[in-house]
Amino acid sequence: QVQLVESGGGLVQPGESLRLSCAASGIFSIYIMGWYRQAPGKERELVAHITSGNMTNYGASVKGRFTISKDNAKNTVYLQMNSLKPEDTAVYYCNLWVPVYGTSWGQGTQVTVSS
Repeated sequence: QVQLVESGGGLVQPGESLRLSCAASGIFSIYIMGWYRQAPGKERELVAHITSGNMTNYGASVKGRFTISKDNAKNTVYLQMNSLKPEDTAVYYCNLWVPVYGTSWGQGTQVTVSS
């Protein structure tokens, strides 16, 4: 089973930045890896993902503010979050899809944006 270890959440003020990291156990040639988030009382939604071929996709609410990237040598994906807003407050979950293995989820990391 693939394991995902997340880090980087915390409490910030509006307009500030945070960077989330997610390290995967194992090396995969074909995959989609990224981040979802879930706020209290809301459904889980896509934040961003990146493919093994470096294609990216972003949720509409974060386009232009968040950037996803990866370090293949470290099996790690990063989410740089700039210009954070209170509505970005949520638990952020790392997600990895690999053929044969299917979908794996991280344990979640809390991001709180508040003054």
